[in-house]
Amino acid sequence: MAWKTADIVVIGGGVQGCSSAYHLAKMGVKNIIVVEKGTICSGSSGRCGAGIRAQWGTEMNCRFGKACLERFENLEEELEMNVGLDQSGYLMVAYKDSEFDQLKENIKLQNSLGIDSRVVSKDEAYEICPGLSADDALGFTFYQRDGHADPFFTTFAFMESAKRLGVEFLKFTEVIDIKVENGAVKTVVTDKGEIDTPVVLNAAGGFFHDIAEMIDLELPVHSENHDILVTEPVELGVCPPMLMSFSGNYYLQQRPDGTIVGGCSPVGHPIEYDLRSNFSFLEHMASVFTKLLPRTRDIRVVRQWAGLYNMSLDCQPIMGEAEHVKGFYMTGAFSGHGFMFAPVTGELIAQLIVRGNTDMPIDMLHYRRFAEGKLIIEPAVV
Repeated sequence: MAWKTADIVVIGGGVQGCSSAYHLAKMGVKNIIVVEKGTICSGSSGRCGAGIRAQWGTEMNCRFGKACLERFENLEEELEMNVGLDQSGYLMVAYKDSEFDQLKENIKLQNSLGIDSRVVSKDEAYEICPGLSADDALGFTFYQRDGHADPFFTTFAFMESAKRLGVEFLKFTEVIDIKVENGAVKTVVTDKGEIDTPVVLNAAGGFFHDIAEMIDLELPVHSENHDILVTEPVELGVCPPMLMSFSGNYYLQQRPDGTIVGGCSPVGHPIEYDLRSNFSFLEHMASVFTKLLPRTRDIRVVRQWAGLYNMSLDCQPIMGEAEHVKGFYMTGAFSGHGFMFAPVTGELIAQLIVRGNTDMPIDMLHYRRFAEGKLIIEPAVV
């Protein structure tokens, strides 16, 4: 006998899972259970840099980014909770001619889609980011509406709104198997008992591909260990925007409380679940901070931690239903961009599950693209 029954089981209590559950309930689905092996927002969502941007290099991501900015700007009113939105912009920094040329091409695309990003001079860049020292940079681009939000506030806001609509959350409950009968989802097996359901949504973040393997679905996806750190609070105005460079391999931002958060892509892109921090990252980021923001030279690092980037072959997400198992849906492999896209992708996957179509196209994000050679190459990924 099943422990529970559900119309839909969402696997993963991060921002993607909570946003999806909220939107499913908002569309009228009544019996939704979210299963999370830890606490809500204890995985990748709670460990991210939480940036939000519309400065992308493909039309798909520009449209997603623009839509997400619009949603974040209204999310506090919609969810009736603070999400910690700060729109101090993204200042992109180029150190190579080819990189600056690409950023300028990206600006043309963004402008054509109604995103008012622009190339800025070095003097303007220093006005936007008063603490900046980047005399070796070749160019800068900026968009004021970009920014960041609080990942905990945002995820909890989606969770609480979902709860008000009747969604049940099972914390400290691990999914260990998924039973399939006659080519369709039948049961989610957890370490607490079995949940009979015809529909599963895999929103498991760093463990996205592990859940897919439970239905014998092998995806070209892996998880990487990415470190991040936060400093003690300093006077505001050192680095108001998100300071980001692809060739420089960094992102830095000052939070409203004065702390500065920073991270980078790891050398060698290690494929591992090990979330222990390493000293080499701290050494590297100390040099990045002091070079870019000389005023941070004597401040202290308060905390360093690691999280998982769930990476796909083309660094773009996987969304859709499994071809061989009816009722098994996926939203994952966001490759470091799951937080910023969550308000929109949560709604889109809910639309696909409930009505079979979506307001914005996501067919190109189905995993079949890998076999068909239709990779989505995004030039604006750090």
